[in-house]
Amino acid sequence: MTRIKAAITGVGGYVPEYVLNNEELSRMVDTSDEWIMQRIGIKERRILKEKGKATSYLGAKAVKELLRKTHTDPLDVELLICATVTGDMHFPATGNLISDKTGLINAFSFDVGAACSGFIFALETGRRFIESGAYKKVIVVGADMMSAITDYSDRSTCPLFGDGAAAVMLEPTQEYGVEDSILGVDGSGMKHLHMVAGGSLHPPTHETVDARQHFMFQEGQAVFKVAESKMSDVSVEIMQRNNLSHEDIKFLVPHQANMRIIDAVARRMQINADQVMINIQKFGNTTAATIPLCLWDYEKELKKGDNLILTSFGAGFTWGAIYLKWAYNPA
Repeated sequence: MTRIKAAITGVGGYVPEYVLNNEELSRMVDTSDEWIMQRIGIKERRILKEKGKATSYLGAKAVKELLRKTHTDPLDVELLICATVTGDMHFPATGNLISDKTGLINAFSFDVGAACSGFIFALETGRRFIESGAYKKVIVVGADMMSAITDYSDRSTCPLFGDGAAAVMLEPTQEYGVEDSILGVDGSGMKHLHMVAGGSLHPPTHETVDARQHFMFQEGQAVFKVAESKMSDVSVEIMQRNNLSHEDIKFLVPHQANMRIIDAVARRMQINADQVMINIQKFGNTTAATIPLCLWDYEKELKKGDNLILTSFGAGFTWGAIYLKWAYNPA
């Protein structure tokens, strides 16, 4: 009996209109376009500026485009999983708010928090709901408003992040879909990448606000080293496990954190530059949204049966890779 697979049958995305480029950023902190491009590869990033709007707004915009492009009735969607670390609030789940904004009244929803690996973890979760036969229409959305937790007086982190969201539809198939996955975590990495305050360990106080502890903290060198190693190792491992050569890969879809990391992963996989999805230069690091935003950006270049490897690394530490076969031709 042919097993059920989870296929991506559509993708929608959204980025805010406001563009924060390196020139403007260099007037805010001691940095320059040359420094940012050499070390990170980001030219500009999108920032959500509108008052009263947050991550659920970004996610809802992406989901609405997905529903439109796939001609899906919102009432037919059974589950929505939102990957985010910048939820509108601690509760309710941002996925609940996205469902409400998009009319998914028959779906249940929840959030997955795995930082920059959030979309990979959420996609694997959605895959299992499809493969079990429990659901036939599952939306997985990666959405983050990183500007809300970025310290724009910290030159080491503020050039990195942007805001955005993208969503995919998962449906059952017996042909092309998600083939394999490898996921990992290491909680000891917390000391290198975290946000000190705002949780139950350090609830908000005047002292935590004054100490700027509600912004993201990162030890760049330590994170860079582990990210390069883990993303490279897991991508090569999933290729070997599925007997894939570099010639078999249509695209590597890497988390968009740093061009030097992306280049290192591609070298380990022995693939060419034209086999790598890259949009870091225009969107920056949108955390859980980077991988689905790449799929959204490159959708017209994908064809049914293409082999893709999605890979990421994030706070936690978290990392992973998913091997999938693209399930449809561009419209």
